[in-house]
Amino acid sequence: MTRSASKRGPGWRAFHAVVLLGVGLAVVVVGGPVVYQRVMSAGLMYKVETVPVRDVALILGAGVEPSGRPSPYLAARLDIGYELFKTGKVRAILVTGDHGEKYYNEPEAMRRYLVAKGVPNEKIVSDYAGFDTYASCVRADRIFGTRSVTVVTQTYHLARALATCRTLGIDAVGVGDDSVKALAPDVWRRGQIREIPAAMKMAWDLASQREPLLGPRETTLDKALGR
Repeated sequence: MTRSASKRGPGWRAFHAVVLLGVGLAVVVVGGPVVYQRVMSAGLMYKVETVPVRDVALILGAGVEPSGRPSPYLAARLDIGYELFKTGKVRAILVTGDHGEKYYNEPEAMRRYLVAKGVPNEKIVSDYAGFDTYASCVRADRIFGTRSVTVVTQTYHLARALATCRTLGIDAVGVGDDSVKALAPDVWRRGQIREIPAAMKMAWDLASQREPLLGPRETTLDKALGR
């Protein structure tokens, strides 16, 4: 028997089967969440002009510059939120982001930006513990009591955000921004790549029903909606 033939004995076949199994599991673990979020968000992404009316614009936080101004990515999201409010597509805006450090406050920067554009202060509600997409969606439901939202973020992030909200039982549609893509294509591509592990984290959060930082039920959004 030649050496090459001996490599194809029972041991080789077992090794080959293990490798195939490993590849199959990797495809499921990595690809499954990506497919899930695409299925859950299918037909739910719109432009400002065509998006159905919902109660609240849920604007997800992003970076804030040292000056306190929203980053270009965040400003683009806020501009969409403003257009949704101005055109009557939503009746209130929930800005959600990171305020985990004393001198870093995404929701406050978002509020100031919207007020400067002309949104009444009483129509803006701040969630200071929206540390990630999952936490923002859970808190929109359990802390602020909204079940009807238009999610606003960049387009590459929108499918995951919609899948998260809708799996939690929120009637969510979405409007995505891609205007910042031309500003820094490399940054945009890195954001797209990060969505792969982020989708895996989404699947884990939803399957485990991870409980983010919560607290007592707030009525600020009820007041903004005139309930």
